[in-house]
Amino acid sequence: MTSDSPAPVGSVAHQVAAYTERVNALIADFLAEQRTVVARISPHAEELVASISDLSRQGKRLRPRFAFLGFLAAGGDPAAESIVRVGASLELFQAAALIHDDLIDHSDTRRGAPSVHRRFEAIHREAGWSRDAARFGEAASVLAGDLSLSFSEQLFGTTTTPPAARAVFDAMRAQVMAGQFLDVLEESAGPTYGMDSAVDRARTIVRYKSAKYSTENPMLLGGTLAGASEPLLAQYSRFALPLGEAFQLRDDVLGVFGDPETTGKPSGDDLREGKRTELIAHALVMATPEAARFIDGRLGAADLTADEISRMCSILRDSGALAATEATINTLSDQGFSALVTLDVCPEIREALRDLGLAAIRRTT
Repeated sequence: MTSDSPAPVGSVAHQVAAYTERVNALIADFLAEQRTVVARISPHAEELVASISDLSRQGKRLRPRFAFLGFLAAGGDPAAESIVRVGASLELFQAAALIHDDLIDHSDTRRGAPSVHRRFEAIHREAGWSRDAARFGEAASVLAGDLSLSFSEQLFGTTTTPPAARAVFDAMRAQVMAGQFLDVLEESAGPTYGMDSAVDRARTIVRYKSAKYSTENPMLLGGTLAGASEPLLAQYSRFALPLGEAFQLRDDVLGVFGDPETTGKPSGDDLREGKRTELIAHALVMATPEAARFIDGRLGAADLTADEISRMCSILRDSGALAATEATINTLSDQGFSALVTLDVCPEIREALRDLGLAAIRRTT
């Protein structure tokens, strides 16, 4: 069977593909329904739901697929509606996180399109409305993100789940918000904390802002929904968490060195936004004092020039920071895939998890 051949009916790959289509359909139908609900309030408010719909339509469905495989591995029925609703809820939570993250980071684009706050800013400008267009875009994106969070909870709340699944879902949301705050805090207070602990601080942000809700918590949600035992859930974590961290570190590398044609963001975007990622933390420790001071002083500067971005990229390469980050990605990947070998699941599910993990850490977008 070639790589582009359809998976055999009944195989895990076929079940994952069918599940993904069900998640896509549920998200589309749910948001269309919510758009009607909001339109009854005012047609002007429909754009809030439209912005969520457009953003959600482009997702890779990484988190739902981890949830589904965790569900299957614990004996869940692939035809169950509950895991579809959980997957859709995860995607709407992801949409909310992206909307708020782009606003916080002043990102202009997301997935090759204007970020939600820029979308609303453009609507304001094109309509010629009064007052500040940028401020309108910021306010509207906060509300769009909040609405997407509400939709995520609404879908999850209509799913019959055991208390353990609710506990995972609630913990996941708190972790992401705390991790996002630590990210914001690092941009402001990081230079005062000292360089020696910069890598550890960056890894904490990676873990709680992104890694746990990208891979580990979705698998735990799927597992608890299917009644997985505590030992099996612990195995899930040993596999999924290192891969989630590697996934985010890959994102950090792409945020600086990625191809704009594939990432949908300008080259060096994370440097403009001032993100103090693990890549930057390594540079602060490994670069010459002069180079470290340059990054510390100019990272995220409002007037950062293209030449300064180029200089930062050279420092990241020449200091060994990029190589150190790539080495960490490899180490974390090895940890995850080593845990997968002993994961107490059937070989076909193990292979599907391996393929999904590889797709996450080898991605270019």
